[in-house]
Amino acid sequence: METILLALELLFRVDVMIVILASAMFGLFMGAIPGLTATMATALLVPVTFFMDPVPAVAAIVTSSAMAIFAGDIPGTLLRIPGTPGSAAYVDDAYCLTQSGRAELCLGVNLCFSALGGLAGALVLLFAAPALARVVIRFGTFEYFWLAMLGLTCAAFISSSSLTKGTFSLLIGLLASCVGIGATTGLPRFTFGQIELMGGINFVPAMIGAFALSELIRTVSGGGAVNPANLKPIGNLFSGIARTFAQHWRQFLRGSTVGTVIGILPGAGSTLAAWVAYALAKQTSRKPDLYGKGSLEGIVASTSANNAAVSGAWVPALVFGIPGDAVTAIAIGVLFIKGLNPGPTIFINNPEVIDAVLISFLLANLLLIPLGFMFIKVARHVLRVPSGVLSPFILILSILGAFAINNTLFDVGVMLLAGVIAYFMEENGIPIAPAILGLLLGTTVEENFMTSAIKADGNLLAFFERPIAGTLGVLTIALWLSPLVIWLARRRSQARLRADG
Repeated sequence: METILLALELLFRVDVMIVILASAMFGLFMGAIPGLTATMATALLVPVTFFMDPVPAVAAIVTSSAMAIFAGDIPGTLLRIPGTPGSAAYVDDAYCLTQSGRAELCLGVNLCFSALGGLAGALVLLFAAPALARVVIRFGTFEYFWLAMLGLTCAAFISSSSLTKGTFSLLIGLLASCVGIGATTGLPRFTFGQIELMGGINFVPAMIGAFALSELIRTVSGGGAVNPANLKPIGNLFSGIARTFAQHWRQFLRGSTVGTVIGILPGAGSTLAAWVAYALAKQTSRKPDLYGKGSLEGIVASTSANNAAVSGAWVPALVFGIPGDAVTAIAIGVLFIKGLNPGPTIFINNPEVIDAVLISFLLANLLLIPLGFMFIKVARHVLRVPSGVLSPFILILSILGAFAINNTLFDVGVMLLAGVIAYFMEENGIPIAPAILGLLLGTTVEENFMTSAIKADGNLLAFFERPIAGTLGVLTIALWLSPLVIWLARRRSQARLRADG
């Protein structure tokens, strides 16, 4: 109790509160601009933290990342441009709700369930970090391979009514992820002599092009214009939230649990958590046909998982000094600069600092509701801008977002090409979300598979010998075989009906 009181004293100071509020507004702005991710927001804060004490420095990182993850839902809902990669999992549902005049309900759900998911993850981090970390430490390359494969499988299964088209889109993304220097061979692949392709295809410009530019092309061609006159002005964001929670509280609990657990896994991150939570929600839904067409329960599950994973990623970072994602990797560097070494000893030597950091998670997610509400009220005016005026602005914003990643025109070219390809894919009923996730996770799958195969000396049974890896492997393969099982069951049922007839 004494440690917690000391932590509260360190945190609830005027200067620390000012830092937290400024970081919150900065994170909201960065997350709402496509291409400017939570990781970039955190990285830009590092030079500022040099002049701070440890508690306000880490609290600034915690607050900005939590705000940025939520803010990515705003352009996704209003413009179908996910501000952060995790928002891509449910961007189609959010945008469909906006087109049907329910933007305020969607934004309210995003805001409230992002905060609730973040609070759930923060409570787990506060009370169960050491116990959960003992499970995570058992994960090796075999487990990460199957986890990534499970995420890819979920993307192919849930993103389209046609499994064939979903799988084809996934393969396009996996093919794109092969561009660059080979993970184990060190040899260039599909680079065609271009030095810019040596590092592979950057995920963020491709995502901006696939979601933003493809929509702009559709708008110009007359097939996807949003008429502001058909959209109701955003009113009370909290109207209908209680009813939504009463209807979908199970999806919230499932999404928060999935997000926290996946967030704890080093390198998994909130993007994978959002996709897996969305897949589980669809598999257990009574109305799976609504997914991708404006499903509130899919948004509830995914946005809860998205923010819960942010807190979960700090478990391995604080307990073992192993970054759970890019944000915590930056935070570990800040702690080292401040003379604090993340790991078991920090809980013994500086318990009040750790408790202050953990409490800052709760504070950041509580502040998310009022600050997010004000930010949405400003952003809502986007709906009133005619598409003829809005389209050039979105194009300029997309180009700037793609260019800002590496300050190269090559990434702008990647964005333009991805937009054209995505437009033709969607025109032919092929979903683009699996391709984006394939590009994101393809390298993870390859690196972990090759490393595991080298460890096992080519013995594929080794991928199933470890308990957790075996469970994930069997679950993934069962998903692969489920269409065949369903097809055989239907044939048998039809044969029986013919025989009875």
